[in-house]
Amino acid sequence: MTQSETFYYDNKIVRDFGVATALWCVVAFTVGLIAALQLVWPAANLSLEYTTFGRLRPLHTNAAIFAFVGNGIFMGVYYSLQRLLKTRMYSDLLSKIHFWGWQLIIVAAALTLPLGITSSKEYAELEWPIDIAIALVWVVFGINMFGTILKRRENHLYVAIWFYIATWITVTILHIFNNLEIPVSAFKSIPVFAGVQDALVQWWYGHNAVAFFLTTPYLGLMYYFLPKAANRPVYSYKLSIIHFWALIFIYIWAGPHHLLYTSLPGWAQALGTVFSLMLIAPSWGGMLNGLLTLRGAWDKVRQDPVLKFMVVAITAYGMATLEGPLLSIKSVNAISHYTDWTIAHVHVGTLGWNGMLTFGILYWLWPRLYGNKLFSTKLANLHFWLGTLGIIFYTVPIYWAGWTQSMMWKQFGADGLLVYSNFLETVTQILPMYMLRVLGGTIYITGAFVMVYNLIKTARSGKLIANVEASAPARAVAGSHKGEYWHKWIERKPITMLIASAVVVAIGGLVEIFPMMLIDNNVPKIASVKPYTPLELEGRDIYIKEGCVGCHSQMVRPFRSETERYGEYSKSGEFIYDRPFLWGSKRTGPDLHRVGGKYPNSWHYNHMKDPETMSPGSIMPPYPWLLKKEINSDYTAAKIKVLQTLNTPYPNGYADRAVADLKLQAQGIADDLRKNGVEVEGLENKEIVALIAYLQRLGTDIKPKATVERIQ
Repeated sequence: MTQSETFYYDNKIVRDFGVATALWCVVAFTVGLIAALQLVWPAANLSLEYTTFGRLRPLHTNAAIFAFVGNGIFMGVYYSLQRLLKTRMYSDLLSKIHFWGWQLIIVAAALTLPLGITSSKEYAELEWPIDIAIALVWVVFGINMFGTILKRRENHLYVAIWFYIATWITVTILHIFNNLEIPVSAFKSIPVFAGVQDALVQWWYGHNAVAFFLTTPYLGLMYYFLPKAANRPVYSYKLSIIHFWALIFIYIWAGPHHLLYTSLPGWAQALGTVFSLMLIAPSWGGMLNGLLTLRGAWDKVRQDPVLKFMVVAITAYGMATLEGPLLSIKSVNAISHYTDWTIAHVHVGTLGWNGMLTFGILYWLWPRLYGNKLFSTKLANLHFWLGTLGIIFYTVPIYWAGWTQSMMWKQFGADGLLVYSNFLETVTQILPMYMLRVLGGTIYITGAFVMVYNLIKTARSGKLIANVEASAPARAVAGSHKGEYWHKWIERKPITMLIASAVVVAIGGLVEIFPMMLIDNNVPKIASVKPYTPLELEGRDIYIKEGCVGCHSQMVRPFRSETERYGEYSKSGEFIYDRPFLWGSKRTGPDLHRVGGKYPNSWHYNHMKDPETMSPGSIMPPYPWLLKKEINSDYTAAKIKVLQTLNTPYPNGYADRAVADLKLQAQGIADDLRKNGVEVEGLENKEIVALIAYLQRLGTDIKPKATVERIQ
């Protein structure tokens, strides 16, 4: 007879990540609410360099994904992993390093992003030193997780752990490849990939950051905490197997659906669409497996706020994972892309799936961590309704705003001309919807504050059970498994599962990305496209620093409505020197790819100084500091050298005279501004001049025949 062994579960690390989850939840939602308010009331930008929408938006997304959801993942993993494996975590020290390392990374993001230190890549804005720190802390987490798995007392790995393993290996691969960059300074790097290649790698990462950070680990949490809260077994073991392997194989292919109708080659766009549609099956298989777990327990659902949160979360997961593939159909994407429809879709997932499941887990965990009852079930129910109503009041108006934008952008009159040729008309029309979004966000964050109060009161009325005594038989020696279901063998082999997961997710990445890197014809060269001048390079970095990509795209798609509004559609060869690419994801303002030469220098100067003088009713904030701050050319030569290393054809030795060329071009723009009444001392040294140089360059490398004829 096997002798039982006594050991202790570590609840302290679970509590620490739980506290961090609740704290960063409030921070992330508050910053998001401020950003939403800025789109209704531009004065909320405060005319300060560090508080503009362009600086706060990436802070909000990073706080929501990596601070709130990230800590929620670790909270759930550290609790469930120990109990599923019947062992304490491999190392208390590694647990502490993981916790404090992750919090320091979040603080670093909270400091650097408002300072404009950003790579501009969606969900990967943090610069290279922080990227390295993320990799190191992620490895610490991996060692701790796999060390725990290897010393387990339970032979078979439960379904939740499959998702944890796939999450760890896939995020590792994604993070490394998307952050291949060469440092220029302590806070600036240049990506290895450029233009179309950079766009493909970024959205291979970006979509799968959603897939393997916001989805797969949370599915693991669903498979553990939902049966626990309902006190019922998972509906179908076989369905969970199909769900897992199909999901991680298909998901990795879907990234190109973010780039439909762009300059990405058609074959890559087609793969993104096909695999996105295939995603409906495993995604809904997982949703149904969750909801059917509650069969016969609906009376309990009506009474238990924890289960209410979980039901709404799983329902939101189902809605988001149906809508995502539908948005990947090219005819639907032609309507949705660059509009607020995408914003609404994303928030159904984040607020509904991630938010509500996290809240349910917190309410379930806290009484067990502190050995008492939840302080107030009524407050938990209040939070549930505030959260649910907040999601509705947030998403419904933003869906409406997105549909309104698309219809107005594409509408032609009987004369064959655009009805709304002034982009600002489409902005002012949706401001009431933006106001309702602020209301929805306020309701949702109010619920979060109610939860924080409830958790604090629960903790104060009890005492943390830091170490929970448990006992289990020592792990059985592997014997004969004749007649065993085939998947049971994999469940006893964590390293095999790790390798298999890596292979399954790598297939899609290899098929999509490598041809783009190895086949030159995928990105045809255009002889007239030249590298940026030193001044334009510095202006481009200012554009990146200010977060302009958060509101403006640089991709004219081949639609009549867009070529009439902006000019010739964008060609892949025009972006071969763009590191990083700046195609954007959302048009709060007009596309800028053909803005070069459209307005005089003085227009851009006055527009950045006070947008309403050039565009009455604009919701863009002013940028007065650009008129005062001087261009930092300390690293201009270093940027040129790095770009030369990456095969940008600057002449040999050009780095030595780059600053002189920068000053010469800046002087010419400053002289032109002075002729038009701009009197600022040392104007040629100001950041505004560099930004103007960059904007005036955009889209001017080619002179399409159609454009010439239209101008004549």
